[in-house]
Amino acid sequence: MKAKKVLFITQEIVPYVEESEIAINGKKLPVSAQEAGKEVRIFMPKWGMVNERRNQLHEVIRLSGMNLIINDTDHPLIIKVASMQSSRVQVYFIDNDDYFMKRLRAEDADGNEYLDNGERAIFYTRGTLETVKKLRWCPDVIVCQGWMGALVPFYIKTLYADEPSFRDSKIVYLAQSEELKNDLGADFYECLSHKNLDENAIDKVKKASYKYQDLMQMATDFSDGIILGSNNISEEIKAVFTQSEKPVLSYPSEEEFAAACNNFYDEVFSIGKNEE
Repeated sequence: MKAKKVLFITQEIVPYVEESEIAINGKKLPVSAQEAGKEVRIFMPKWGMVNERRNQLHEVIRLSGMNLIINDTDHPLIIKVASMQSSRVQVYFIDNDDYFMKRLRAEDADGNEYLDNGERAIFYTRGTLETVKKLRWCPDVIVCQGWMGALVPFYIKTLYADEPSFRDSKIVYLAQSEELKNDLGADFYECLSHKNLDENAIDKVKKASYKYQDLMQMATDFSDGIILGSNNISEEIKAVFTQSEKPVLSYPSEEEFAAACNNFYDEVFSIGKNEE
C-alpha cells in the first residue's frame, strides 16, 4: 500500500534561507515526493530572515486569525504562502510577531539560543496542525524535521489523536545534525500542556528539564518511523533512534537519499494495513 498524500513539517527550506544540509533536505524531499506522484503540502516557520517581497509571500486571510494559548498567553497565528519557483510546490509559513518577526532560528545574531525556543516549537507545531485541519486535508504520512518538528509526533498521538485529519496518518521523524545546545527551560513541560490533553498523556513526558536528547527521545517514542537525514548526527543522539523498535532508514548517500525516503514513506504507511 502506497502513501498518496505526504505532509512535510520542516524547519527550513532553500531558497527561503541560506543553504545547509537541513534546508536542502527541506526542499529536496518534498519535490522528490511530488515528482513520484504524491500529493504534497509543506509547512515551515516564517523566520525573520525570510524575505517576503523577494519570495512573494502573501497572507492567507481565511487561515489566519486564530489565537493559540501558550504559557497562559494568547499568540495570534498568521499564515502566509508562497510557491517555490522551480517546482511550483506551495509552502505555507507559520508566523507570529512574538516568536518569529525579526528573529532568527535557534540562535540570535550573537550566537545565543533564544530562551523561548521550546515555546516557539510548540507554537509552530500546534499552528501547523490547526491549519491542516482548516484545509480539510488528510495526509497519509507526516514527515517532521529538525528540533522545530520534534513535537509533532507527541501532539498527533495525544492532543490530535481523534482528529479526522490525522487519525489514520503515519508519522516519520527526519533527524538532522542540527542540535540545540541548551536546555529548553524549566517551564517547557507546563507549556506543553493543553486543556484538552489527557493527564496520562502529559505525565508520560513529564521531566524536570528538557535537553536536546530528551526532545529526540520524545520524537522517537511517538513516531512510526525514523529517517537519519545526515551522516553527522552524534553517536549519542543516533543511539536514541537506532535503539528504538521503530523502523529506521539510515542515510544511504546524497544521490540515493530522496528515492530511499519515498520508499520508506510507503513502507511506514503500510504497517498494520492490509495490502489492497
